[in-house]
Amino acid sequence: MQGGPVVLSKEGLPEWLDPVVHAVETVQPLQLSRFLPPENGAGRQSAVLILFGEGERGPELLLMERASSLRSHAGQPSFPGGALDPEDGDPKADGLLRAALREAEEETGLDSSGVQLFGVLPKLYIPVSGFVVTSVMGWWREPSPVGVVDPNETARVFTVPVADLTNPDNRATTVHPSGHRGPAFLVESALVWGFTAGIIDRLLHYAGWERPWDRAKQVPLDWRS
Repeated sequence: MQGGPVVLSKEGLPEWLDPVVHAVETVQPLQLSRFLPPENGAGRQSAVLILFGEGERGPELLLMERASSLRSHAGQPSFPGGALDPEDGDPKADGLLRAALREAEEETGLDSSGVQLFGVLPKLYIPVSGFVVTSVMGWWREPSPVGVVDPNETARVFTVPVADLTNPDNRATTVHPSGHRGPAFLVESALVWGFTAGIIDRLLHYAGWERPWDRAKQVPLDWRS
């Protein structure tokens, strides 16, 4: 990240990522979520890193579990990420790319020099926190050790095989007391839901990796979620 601009490149990506690349390049904002950034420009600019690697069981995604003591999204599995800092630079240039990599380094210990960024999804909005989120797509070209850096922020860092995310047995619909419903994944002893599950669900769908699953299978959430 030091020295020069952070750029996007599709050169040398593994062939199995081709459907993801195509999905990222063609998906429209409303195909991802009905929550789009406010037209008045409100909301705090932030970025997450959606990092694909290749593990013992094939393609996988890097996730983390947020510390239970945090004020927002406590205890939730998520992509590494957070708000844009002044040091990241211009959000209209490479600032959000830098933010995604910096946050991933701070939260998981990832060595960002081994990450190749290849795309960016349309900006989405998280009403409960007021974040305008840019999802930055990455290929873990040179894997590095990852783990909890600050227990006050992160409870766990883990990877999830894409095969587990597409397994119908691991899929469900969350039901919040507010009435909101959304996709969920029961993987690695975690319930992945909310924004993170929504993005994974849409990526699997538009990449053509989704398998038929029982949408009537429900997992209730409580008011603290």
